[in-house]
Amino acid sequence: MKTKASLAGEPIHPMFVHYPIALWTTSVVADVIFYFHRNTSLILISKFLIAAGIVGALLAALPGLIDWLTIKEPAAKKTGTLHMVLNVSALALFAVSLYLRMKNYGAPMVGHHLQVPFVVSLAGLVDMMIAASLGGKLVYKHRMGVDEGGPRPNARS
Repeated sequence: MKTKASLAGEPIHPMFVHYPIALWTTSVVADVIFYFHRNTSLILISKFLIAAGIVGALLAALPGLIDWLTIKEPAAKKTGTLHMVLNVSALALFAVSLYLRMKNYGAPMVGHHLQVPFVVSLAGLVDMMIAASLGGKLVYKHRMGVDEGGPRPNARS
């Protein structure tokens, strides 16, 4: 199913989804490392990673929405809808985590003050991971963004 949101014939949504996935995952890793090493630079790094991930998610959302609007098959539409809801939920959770971290006016948070933003980020990470697996299902099962008329790789090895 060829996608409407494309650039030079290539789907745009998969070009951008890697950024929030990588950035938000790394922000949670930085938070975990902080608990063991208490290097407050990690908290600042995590804030920037979350903020950059939010930008990446917003860039991925528009072409994703365009793709979702063009889905005709009911099973693919259902998977796409759940994919979208979970991604919006992950975006909201990471935005809340960033807001809670910034309430401290950008100063590093130590001790119990990081626990709530960390748990919120962790929930966002779980949402994002489930949404990403559904995105894979859209491509590999429902063939979203796959040009079925394109050249086939040579079967001989």
